[in-house]
Amino acid sequence: MPAMTVISATAVPDHLRGALTRWLLEVTPTLYIGTISARVRTELWNNLTACLTEGSAVLAYPATNEQGFTLHTAGPQRRDPLDFDGLTLIAFQRLPTSQETAKTL
Repeated sequence: MPAMTVISATAVPDHLRGALTRWLLEVTPTLYIGTISARVRTELWNNLTACLTEGSAVLAYPATNEQGFTLHTAGPQRRDPLDFDGLTLIAFQRLPTSQETAKTL
């Protein structure tokens, strides 16, 4: 059964952006939305994560849980989804300060 799917993909190759736009609408740069089957969603996500070198991606789609959706991420992110007793919470990674950067040099 098709379901609403949202993908945010930054710094991905052009051929991958083209593949995403075959199935989803690019409503703003890097944000793709559409109604697709679970099989298509899985294939798109597998292709996206396989081709991801410098960029990052986030996938959200409906699920039968407390929040009503599932979240997946790939690539370097400042926000990490964490499972907390069945709820997905977002943990922010602290950016290094200039003093910490100077210590590592």
